[in-house]
Amino acid sequence: MLTLLGAAFVALLSLSATAYAADCPRPGTLGTSRILAVDPAQYPRVGTKSFPQTLPLNDKEIVLTFDDGPAATTSAVLKALRDECVHATFFMVGKGAQEMPAMVKRVAAEGHTIGHHTWSHRYLARIGFAAAKEEIDRGIEADNAALAGVPSRTRTAPFFRFPYFESTPELLNYIQSKHYAVFGADFWASDWQPMTPEVQLKLLIGRLEAIRKGILLLHDPRGQTAAMLPAFLRYLREHGYRVVHIVPAGSAADPAQRTPIKQSGN
Repeated sequence: MLTLLGAAFVALLSLSATAYAADCPRPGTLGTSRILAVDPAQYPRVGTKSFPQTLPLNDKEIVLTFDDGPAATTSAVLKALRDECVHATFFMVGKGAQEMPAMVKRVAAEGHTIGHHTWSHRYLARIGFAAAKEEIDRGIEADNAALAGVPSRTRTAPFFRFPYFESTPELLNYIQSKHYAVFGADFWASDWQPMTPEVQLKLLIGRLEAIRKGILLLHDPRGQTAAMLPAFLRYLREHGYRVVHIVPAGSAADPAQRTPIKQSGN
């Protein structure tokens, strides 16, 4: 019986993947506009705050990313995303993933992408290559371990973000040798600074209207961000913005990997 249930669960996940980009069943929500499969060989370093290149986004297309989780406030962030039927990428800290594996599983089960943000969020450029390498590898291992044994169409992705965006040429080359894409950002809400959700929303909207598209950095452990997020997603919906969800090229969530459903003849 357990084997049959497990097989059914895997089959359900596979079926869900085929409908992953479908419109939200609730009318009037923002919805995920499209899925963008990212190949680290083609986009090894993205985000104009750190690198010359960013993702190929159209006008008014936004990629939502969250750093530093999982945390207790991740639940509120997930609810806001679920209410608007949008998907994001969570760059997780390995120590938190080890402490909160159930939250990691929940993020994956709700269809979001999980990337990596080191083991304990140290300034990697200041601790030497060997220590920095350990921070990177240990964080990735912890994120993967949190999902071990759990079927998911969105496993941890070969996506990495440096804490504080602080890197070195040697570390960038190391990440690239692992066939991981390094993510910077195109704009952010500066939510590491204390402010009210209302002030943060106004700041973020101003930056959004100036850039009009790009990779957005937010932090799910920040209570002010969790409180601000529903209003921000509503603003995106009401002003014609679209959310693009990034997934690893070649993964089960990559639209190119889906097998078309054959229609039986009459």
